Amino acid sequence: MRRWSWESLYRSKAYAGIRIVVCSSVPHDAPLDLPLSDLVAALRAGEVQPTELIEDIDSRLRPTNPCFATLDLDYAFDAARALQATKPSRDQHLFGLPMPIKDLSPVADLPCSYGSIKRREVPEATDPYVSALIQRGVIVTGKSQTSEMGMTAYTEPIGFPAVDNPTQPGHTPGGSSGGAAAAVAAGFVPVAHASDGGGSIRIPAAATNLVGFKPPHSSEGGKLTVQGFITRTVADAAFVHQLTPAPQRLRIGILTQPLHGDGQVAKAWAQAAQAAADTLAANGHEIIAVAPYGPEPFTAFQQVICLLARRIPGPASPIIAWMRRRDVDKREALRRFHQVPLIARRWGIDALLTPTLAFDPPVIGTFSRQPPAEDFAAQTRWTPWASLFNMTGGAAISVPYAGRSVHLGALTASPAALLAAARELHP
Repeated sequence: MRRWSWESLYRSKAYAGIRIVVCSSVPHDAPLDLPLSDLVAALRAGEVQPTELIEDIDSRLRPTNPCFATLDLDYAFDAARALQATKPSRDQHLFGLPMPIKDLSPVADLPCSYGSIKRREVPEATDPYVSALIQRGVIVTGKSQTSEMGMTAYTEPIGFPAVDNPTQPGHTPGGSSGGAAAAVAAGFVPVAHASDGGGSIRIPAAATNLVGFKPPHSSEGGKLTVQGFITRTVADAAFVHQLTPAPQRLRIGILTQPLHGDGQVAKAWAQAAQAAADTLAANGHEIIAVAPYGPEPFTAFQQVICLLARRIPGPASPIIAWMRRRDVDKREALRRFHQVPLIARRWGIDALLTPTLAFDPPVIGTFSRQPPAEDFAAQTRWTPWASLFNMTGGAAISVPYAGRSVHLGALTASPAALLAAARELHP
């Protein structure tokens, strides 16, 4: 079994001189490749053993892949062996499912770096959300790479190699859940824990041809972030969230112009959204063209992000330091923030359909080599839609469609109805 972190790997004589950028997928026909509902059913029935899955993951890994901040398959194998010695309970909906945890969420006894080698620690306690996953039967395989404190839409953690995109080598897999997306896209794991504070589940899913579902959350008080997963299919997303898609006729707005920033949308991405609109219309949904709502909502998002950056302690990367220096009136920022759901509802639609990204994933380093203000603006041009639903709190999902990825965000639609519409575009 493999047990290493990228810090130790760099110092290992065995890997001296290797350029750690490759993230190739591994073709398999094995239990790990099953739909998650079928895989867990086989695990619960004893037809597949949790330890078998850890051994399969070990066989798939490539030492040149930087998806993980820490990988500990000995730790995972011990947990798998203990789990398979017990009888699955009714509450263990995810019994035996192996999963990396995003490296913003502490797991006891596993190093946690929060996207920077300078912040690395070995926590004594496990994050409550992760503890709940473990109680539901998840086997933690390690920690997936993220950007520093999850604050950027690309994954180039400080002191670690940048995460490569398995579907477009040399290009970013997006962020901040880029390690999670790369691990699933490469075929190493069937699902990965992720979190989303401005598109951080949906952006990397779109960059790697996967499904990213942001569940609904309360955005009261400027709360942006919610926990979730990156999966291969809509069916897998519904399964891990214990949601049953519920088809209903929706009023869906179509928008291919940027909501935020001053960028342009590449033709292929706009065409994918229009093709998705045509499919949804053919399935009985009402499609309504809508227009952007002006700069006020994104100003609110930017100001709240800067307020959150002020809470980050210690020395930080240039972009976080730049955010912390911004002059923001907290009271006014939150007033603007809480107006955003009202502004969005003026469209009079149940859900909004857009491209997920404005253009293809750029080359690694495209954003980070720019000065902070330009870096932030460039990220916004690439991802001009996703953050709306962190402000409204509505469920949102990115799915592959017509050669790119499209984004559906709920305004009044239920999460179950949104998933049903997404399933009409991707299984």
